[in-house]
Amino acid sequence: MSSIWSRPTPPRRPVLTREAIVAAAIAVADAEGLAAVSIRRVAAELGARAMTLYSYIERKEDLLALMLDEVSAEVLVEEPLPSSWREALLLMARRERELVLRHPWRVELISQRVAVGPNALRHVEQKLAAFDGLGLDRLTRWRFLAVFNDYMTGFVVREAQERGAPRSEGINEVERAAVADPYIKELVEGGEFPRLGPMIEEGVRGADDNFERGLTWVLDGIEHAIPER
Repeated sequence: MSSIWSRPTPPRRPVLTREAIVAAAIAVADAEGLAAVSIRRVAAELGARAMTLYSYIERKEDLLALMLDEVSAEVLVEEPLPSSWREALLLMARRERELVLRHPWRVELISQRVAVGPNALRHVEQKLAAFDGLGLDRLTRWRFLAVFNDYMTGFVVREAQERGAPRSEGINEVERAAVADPYIKELVEGGEFPRLGPMIEEGVRGADDNFERGLTWVLDGIEHAIPER
């Protein structure tokens, strides 16, 4: 048995930080979904005891709020914003969609009404700033923002749900289609759905690229409603 003095000093565990805890939680959520995130699981990922993490984050709800705000920083646009309000909103919309594709669990947190943090507020502030120079009153600006947000939320929620369905259901897309398609085909062939039937049977070319088109329609509507000065 060697002397204590001749043994190498064991490596010190890196000091935990709130940032490291949040980063580990995001990594778990990205890989396995939000349901896999817990204080105990994140502690295990960091090689720490769960009680140690409670020194930094008091409860899981706080961890979820920190996760949401951390990824919200990815949507922020480097200022100055594009001079065109349309281009500014298009830029932010694309980044918001990309964010949800990277972190689909963000959709679940939105529905849970997790506490809003500073990065999320900065994102809203940037959207409002896109309307600067249009001479809009406060109410009109807020209504335009609400319409824009409603479209974005609806689109990214649907897209995230469609991408996440195979994992949540425990089957892949092919297996799910094999179960649903015979029943759908039976209904369509019965002639009850003369408009929907051909779309299901023959498909709709270009139906998967509707994000930009729908966004353009929303912005066209906003532009039409901008009061003349």
